Amino acid sequence: MTADVWLPIPADEIDGLPAPAESGLTYRFWDGGRDFPADPADCVYYVVPYMKGMEVAIRPLPAMRSVRVVQTLSAGIDHVEPGLPLLPEGVRLCNAKGVHEASTAELTLALILASLRGIPGFVRGQDAEEWRDGFYPALADKSVLIVGYGSIGAAIEDRLAPFECARVARVARSARATERGEVRALADLPELLPDADVVIVSTPLTEQTKGLVGADFLARMKDGALLVNVARGPVVDTKALLAEVDCGRLTAALDVTDPEPLPAGHPLWHAPGVLISPHVGGSTSAFMPRAKRLLVEQLTRFAAGEPLRNVVVTTGL
Repeated sequence: MTADVWLPIPADEIDGLPAPAESGLTYRFWDGGRDFPADPADCVYYVVPYMKGMEVAIRPLPAMRSVRVVQTLSAGIDHVEPGLPLLPEGVRLCNAKGVHEASTAELTLALILASLRGIPGFVRGQDAEEWRDGFYPALADKSVLIVGYGSIGAAIEDRLAPFECARVARVARSARATERGEVRALADLPELLPDADVVIVSTPLTEQTKGLVGADFLARMKDGALLVNVARGPVVDTKALLAEVDCGRLTAALDVTDPEPLPAGHPLWHAPGVLISPHVGGSTSAFMPRAKRLLVEQLTRFAAGEPLRNVVVTTGL
């Protein structure tokens, strides 16, 4: 039987992949097009097309009777999880930890600085040929709370370090210690939110985090605080957020929204104090080199029968 690997990047553009003659792997290019590149039943390693949505991600899964690994090129796996019950037992789902940290952390800092320092207003002023001087908040001396302290949250804190923040608090699903300091549990949010000038959300989307940033969460944030969402749109209750920004109590910088893409006419587009970027946290020039390195390492391990990195779910367990 053919041992096919489905890649969303042409194999001849990825240096260092295991040679087909030695590994027994046959590389097939599929980036979510209407037609499959080969019989899905022969696929043993499926790399999910990047940023093509849930429908594309899970479309071939029902026919992938031989698949052993499903690899995303995103940190999140929520677009693949609905298809896991369609897979055989023992399939490993791996995410792209290590690919998006730098780019997402960069954008997070860009959104914070742009929001605090009034950059959107300056751009509008330039368009209108208006000199909009004034006095603006700085990130220096601010208290920052990172909600979702995984590899991306840690990368964000690395980039916060030079900005002389007053303090950085960290929250994850469960409490733990790190080199930078204590990570508190989600249950501690009510205690931590009132002290934060900037709240950064970088959690995965799970049943536990869906709607996490709701009316109660937002109400506990201090007046004038900035909410930054670089996680997934549904982590934030859009209606509750609109209520807080419309009255001017909070501001927000959002790389992800609910719904997404944000449709024309949606009130978030023109809500006061809201800066929106179109889900581009990981979509930078840094993505492709890191994605290729990950695929080379993973497929080399797979061909050699070695343990894979970033296994987050194994079906049937």
